[in-house]
Amino acid sequence: MEEKQLLFDNYEKNVAYLRDRLGVEESFDMIHLDLVYAGRGMSLFMVDGFVKDDILHYLMKLLSKLDPDQLDPDPLTKLLETHLPYIELDKEKDLNKAADTVLAGPTVLVVEGMEEIIIIDARTYPVRGPQEPDLERVVRGSRDGFVETIVFNTALTRRRIRDRSLRMEYTQIGRRSQTDVCLCYLKDIADPERIEHLQRVLQEIDTDALPMAEKTIEEFISGQHWNPYPVIRYTERPDTAAAHLYEGHILIIIDGSPSVMITPATFWHHLQHAEEYRQKPLVGAYLRWIRFIAFISSIFILPLYFLFSMQPDLLPENLSFIGPTDSGVVPLLLQFLIAEVGIDMLRMAAIHTPSSLATALGLVAAILIGQVAVDVGLFSSEVVLYLSLAAIGTFATPSYEIGLADRLSRLALLLITGFFGVKGYVIGVTLWLIYLSRMQTFKTPYLWPFLPFAWKPFRDVLFRSPIPLKNRRPAFLHPKDPDR
Repeated sequence: MEEKQLLFDNYEKNVAYLRDRLGVEESFDMIHLDLVYAGRGMSLFMVDGFVKDDILHYLMKLLSKLDPDQLDPDPLTKLLETHLPYIELDKEKDLNKAADTVLAGPTVLVVEGMEEIIIIDARTYPVRGPQEPDLERVVRGSRDGFVETIVFNTALTRRRIRDRSLRMEYTQIGRRSQTDVCLCYLKDIADPERIEHLQRVLQEIDTDALPMAEKTIEEFISGQHWNPYPVIRYTERPDTAAAHLYEGHILIIIDGSPSVMITPATFWHHLQHAEEYRQKPLVGAYLRWIRFIAFISSIFILPLYFLFSMQPDLLPENLSFIGPTDSGVVPLLLQFLIAEVGIDMLRMAAIHTPSSLATALGLVAAILIGQVAVDVGLFSSEVVLYLSLAAIGTFATPSYEIGLADRLSRLALLLITGFFGVKGYVIGVTLWLIYLSRMQTFKTPYLWPFLPFAWKPFRDVLFRSPIPLKNRRPAFLHPKDPDR
């Protein structure tokens, strides 16, 4: 931890120290204003682009009208309580901390003869509008989404939760970046042990910076670095975040990212979507089951089709049509692997393709790669069909992270089936289930309430219960108030 540097007795020495620490002469956007108000030397330090010019201009006009006798006998108290009519004011004795504050956006005012520095939080950040997030669209519902500024995100959350027990705990992580992080929870509901655990983990994070924001923090708090399946859910929707807070979850909001972390999150949380609760319960349950079917198809249908193609004698007579009529010139397993890699290449190309060229990329994918590849014998038409079903199932999964994990699981199952046939398929599915059942998310079984089995919570997983009847919070969260 960096040592403190208390203010010197000399005003010029304090100003020189801050100028040197902030690199005023070396950075064009670091501003230092030398001022004289009320017969006292004053210095303002700020970052260009982070300051609301109209507020600072107004405060400087007020300071310019001061007489020397108006600051006697206690200039600090007079400035803070009388002559600087602004809400977000603070004071600081540590020069190093004051310099770090300037880098975060607030303005620092150093006054000759005063033993503390005044901090004026008149910052503003470049920010986009809170439009609906691309990954979590709904047909009906709110169209606002989180943005890259932490204060905006906390405001969007508090707008939906007017509860006196809502807590927003602020901290900074990163020795150099000093990234703003907020731990958000409902004190009357959330489990105190989980809160203390997350507080401790966040305090123990020792790194230079959080370049990837929430993804960097996830690697510190999850502790499962080589596990492809996510143990934390992400959302960019304030209504989804609020719903999880009411259940007893704890949110982590990081400045610089529009994605809010929801902890803990079981496997089933990644298969739920806000659209289910924007429709009637029966329709919501239907949508949830369609998503479950799509998820199961995305993992198992491709290896199963390959197994039946290898051993058609496993099929009953009325399903004998399953299997390629023309396998093409490339071995079937290699076709699947080439197609899987090709789909991921197209996905990456779509991300990097400008919107104006997206239609052209779609034509290339559909005509050249699809139809032409079948015509020349690189792929059989059945391979394209079943791979399309698997891809649709992956994209129907609302969690992008679990969709990527599903791809890896499908590839592993495909390979083990190709090498060992029926035994490989059975062993692969069994190992997949055992792997997920042994996983934990913050000391909670990943497949709960399926394993270990609990009927009532599992019923709520299978069916979208009506809101008036869903009068309980998930038991694995250990909420203080289990009933709503």
